[in-house]
Amino acid sequence: MPSVKTPESGDALTKAVEFLEAGAWQQAHEIVQAERSNLAAWLHGIVHTLEGDLDNARYWYRKTKRPEATGTLEAEWEAIAADLLARG
Repeated sequence: MPSVKTPESGDALTKAVEFLEAGAWQQAHEIVQAERSNLAAWLHGIVHTLEGDLDNARYWYRKTKRPEATGTLEAEWEAIAADLLARG
């Protein structure tokens, strides 16, 4: 998985991304459920996808106004990286 830096909310979301990169989705979930940003909602959708809770994942994807992830986690991760790079 490519390393993703998260400038939108700083340290908390950076830590959540690090947890996701390490496969520790439960720890990432604790962080993203406390955050209120579009990136946090997107990461929250990924967490629930990994957890297998697809109804909840769809809810979080709707909040981001993004289509639900249908590809691999790697593809979704690359989309997050591209989105963050586009923001500068």
